[in-house]
Amino acid sequence: MNTPPLSRLRRAAALIAGVAVASVALSGCLYALIPEQSSRPSQEREPDTEGVAADLLPYYSQELDWTDCGAGFECTDVTAPLDWENPSAGEISLSVVRHRAEGEAVGSLLTNPGGPGASGVDLIRDSLDYAVGPALIENYDVIGFDPRGVGESTAVTCFDDAEMDEYLYPSEPVGAERGTPEWEADLLEAHRSFAEACDANSGGILPYITTVNAARDMDLIRAVLGDKQLNYLGYSYGTFLGATYAELYPEKAGRLVLDGAIDPAIPGLDVGATQALGFESALRAYMQDCLESDGCPFTGTVDEAMTDLGALLASVDRTPLENGDGRLLNADALMTGIIAALYSQDSWDYLTQALEEALQGDPTTAFVLADFYNGRENGTYIDNSTEAFRAYNCMDYPVEDDPAAEAATEAKIAEGAPTIAPYWTGPDPCEVWPYPPTGTRGEITAEGAGPILVIGTTNDPATPYEWSESLADQLEEGVLITRVGEGHTGYNKGNACVDDAVEAFLLDDVVPEDGLRCE
Repeated sequence: MNTPPLSRLRRAAALIAGVAVASVALSGCLYALIPEQSSRPSQEREPDTEGVAADLLPYYSQELDWTDCGAGFECTDVTAPLDWENPSAGEISLSVVRHRAEGEAVGSLLTNPGGPGASGVDLIRDSLDYAVGPALIENYDVIGFDPRGVGESTAVTCFDDAEMDEYLYPSEPVGAERGTPEWEADLLEAHRSFAEACDANSGGILPYITTVNAARDMDLIRAVLGDKQLNYLGYSYGTFLGATYAELYPEKAGRLVLDGAIDPAIPGLDVGATQALGFESALRAYMQDCLESDGCPFTGTVDEAMTDLGALLASVDRTPLENGDGRLLNADALMTGIIAALYSQDSWDYLTQALEEALQGDPTTAFVLADFYNGRENGTYIDNSTEAFRAYNCMDYPVEDDPAAEAATEAKIAEGAPTIAPYWTGPDPCEVWPYPPTGTRGEITAEGAGPILVIGTTNDPATPYEWSESLADQLEEGVLITRVGEGHTGYNKGNACVDDAVEAFLLDDVVPEDGLRCE
């Protein structure tokens, strides 16, 4: 999870926060309490070291030391090479959590919640039954892990809490007018300070925080768990991680489900534009629902209401609203709160409350939403998702320096997403990242892997449906499942058609018909 307003188009909002669990309920409590889970012991398996190179054998043959970490979960650390191209250059630690199958385990199911930068350990340990359905809990050892650079693994570290507050929620409005060279220079200097802090405080790991390396780490986790093939459920950015794995290790790719896909082939400029249009579409769907409900703070047609929302954003851009803790809600922070609520239709009532309060000059609920998005709770940043997000995207995405293409993309966003557009662009923070990117953009075919399920939701704002269509087409044996509806990702969201198809595939290797459409 991260915030879009300060991102340049080529690395903008869709890469930011594609996190499957980013939904909130209008209950005053953003995190569900998870009941204790019972589990049965399952037999440990020997590490899979078949065909492993000699210099990697110490890593692939390591034995895991599992400890009880409460509520039916076990935790361990896996040692991985810092640099997979030079395994003797140093080591990192990967944090792993396991919930053993409640019945007889058919193997391990690795999961990833997205981001890049979201904690897979937290997803499983805190939200097991949100991440996977009961049939998978019954039959799989469900595995969560923090990718390199994230959470409890060897982590990217940048700012302390006070510095992060100042970075994400500036205490003073930027003096220059939005969009001017002076405004861009001020923001770029803030990005530079952030990048310098990341480099100084992260112990030399920044050049190695890439999706390719994370996919190699995932193969290591598979092997030390004793699985001959990887069974995997990845959400949002986790689809890119899973597809990358299948490209690198097609012979090791078992049953893979990629939910809410990122298209690995399109340039970053197109990523930003497509997602801007996706969030505008979701915002219009929210507004239509709001206007048809009691208590909506807007009136008239959807177009008129969107114009009024644009006026609210412009107003707080000129004169930010002061929160009870002294922080200022500017247009960027309000847009972050709006984006957070659009990930799930369950959060729309919360968005209504936030906008109604903001119209009255009260930013309280808007800050609750923005803080949830940014991993901030009770004044403390409870994860490093902002830091890890920046590290991955600055290393994964090649630099695009084409002023004409940028201008055309900005025009496309302005036309197709007029409410969001003024707050969607800005100086590219990766311009001042201390290391050049190593990633590339291109189709992923995973030639030689078996069938891979790709789930797309028709009005998914974060990973628009067309990306799932595209990835399923690229993969040699891609199988597309369409969930008709709102919100981010499709599995375990109450659609029995989607859930049945996913679980039949993961449990019984039943491949659904390509193009299955779930209303």
